[in-house]
Amino acid sequence: MDLSDSRTAGQPATPPLARLSAAEAVFSAIRKDIEAGTIPVGGKLSAEATLAQQYGVSRSVVREALRSCTALGLTVTKTGKGTFVVASTVANDLTLGQYSARDLTEARPHIEVPAAGLAAERRSEEELDTLRSIVTAMAGESDPEAWVALDSSFHAAIAAASGNKVFASVVADIRGALAFQSETLNIVADRQRDSDKEHQEILAAIEAGSADAARAAMARHLDAVDRTLGTILNK
Repeated sequence: MDLSDSRTAGQPATPPLARLSAAEAVFSAIRKDIEAGTIPVGGKLSAEATLAQQYGVSRSVVREALRSCTALGLTVTKTGKGTFVVASTVANDLTLGQYSARDLTEARPHIEVPAAGLAAERRSEEELDTLRSIVTAMAGESDPEAWVALDSSFHAAIAAASGNKVFASVVADIRGALAFQSETLNIVADRQRDSDKEHQEILAAIEAGSADAARAAMARHLDAVDRTLGTILNK
């Protein structure tokens, strides 16, 4: 399958797809084939290199798409053996390493909302500068993997700025799952730019030293993530 209708064999896509849109396109194509039964349950997907050539993208783009397929419960990747289809429909929850999306959705408001409020009251100028630099970098970042890393750094930095070691420790523990979730939401639902705006609102409240505004901004952000997850899982 080709991602560009106008491509001819052996020629690069013109114009080249942005990395995020390319990952979205590959993910959508694979998901469609799985849900249609073209690739049956128990079937094995082609190797990364083959898929990269088939879709005219890099292997890293293919890996991003495959991680989203796994998060949605459609595939399982076995080291040294390949990626296999395990379901033809999206699971009721996302698998994010040792945690699920439901785990995160239930826990995060009780951790990150109060942490944001405390950060507004307690953050140092150095911590504020760190948050500003992360938000600025995110707004200009076009590489999905780099953006996801910054996203998890932003949430970890807020927890650290809260001055509460329990909040900081918990967010550090779930950081990998948060990154995995962000990557999936960006590929499946194109959440990146909306998240940028929400992060800017959280930062503004912390800068202003308003605990109430910071808690409210974080709550809105987490609610938006929750609604997007619901949309994905209910498709």
